[in-house]
Amino acid sequence: MAASNWTSPHPSTFILIGIPGLEAVHVWISIPFCFVYILSLLGNSLLLAVIKTEPTLHEPMYLFLAMLAFADLVVSTTAVPKTLCIFWFKDKTIHVNVCLTQIFLIHSLTTMESGFMLAMAFDRYVAICNPLRHSAILTNRVITMIGLGIVMRGAILLSPHPFLLKQLPYCRTNVISHTYCEFMALVNLACMDTRFMSVYSLTVAFLTGGLDFTLISLSYILILWAIFSLPSKEARLKSLSTCTSHVCVMLVFYTPAFFSFSHRFGHVAPHVHILIANMYLLFPPMMNPIIYGVRTPGIQQRVLHILGLKPA
Repeated sequence: MAASNWTSPHPSTFILIGIPGLEAVHVWISIPFCFVYILSLLGNSLLLAVIKTEPTLHEPMYLFLAMLAFADLVVSTTAVPKTLCIFWFKDKTIHVNVCLTQIFLIHSLTTMESGFMLAMAFDRYVAICNPLRHSAILTNRVITMIGLGIVMRGAILLSPHPFLLKQLPYCRTNVISHTYCEFMALVNLACMDTRFMSVYSLTVAFLTGGLDFTLISLSYILILWAIFSLPSKEARLKSLSTCTSHVCVMLVFYTPAFFSFSHRFGHVAPHVHILIANMYLLFPPMMNPIIYGVRTPGIQQRVLHILGLKPA
């Protein structure tokens, strides 16, 4: 299976080598990876349980947060267990169909996460700029339609990825320099002109994450305009505080996403790019429940009750 004697254009398996250049410390790197993953599982599971069982949290912001938590659970579980198998057991082989499924799930779910961020920004915009009509605008039916639209957008736009990759000839090597299967990592292995694939990938990225971030930024410009038009300092601070958690979650999500994506436009050391790409999948799912748990008294109290640390 070595790269030097690889000749099959349509491999049945790929080899994930982990983090190139840091193979000697894979076991040590696995410790924070595993710790963060466990925290993500516990935090998002608790968050989903709290939102489900606490009627006062059945509001648009927290329903969108529940959708985000579920996507976080799936995307981290799609990538991290295989990464840990590489680090711990040197289990580097992955079947081509599993690899393509991993690519679809990771890319479609991160696109959905960006959409849920936009939905939460829209909720904050309506709550602050048109508070009297908030419940009339964001009804349960509207929330359901928004959620389904975000899921369908991610599934439809990203579903061509695995089919396009399956048609490519991989006559150079079947070795992927990454901890998980990633679209551009496979495109770079193909022995043919892949400019169309790169353009398509960039177009999808700008139509999803790029457009979402632009609309979120616009919504916060309008939100800040409305907040600073309020007559009293107390009202301004109270309105700002309702946005703090969402702003923190956005920064946690988009900052590593930006650095992970920027390697396409400049030279970045492979191990640095792969570490940032893993941080993009690991860090937001861990931090989102913590941010909302700290900032939301209702979530705090319900978590303590579920853990048996506080009576109902």
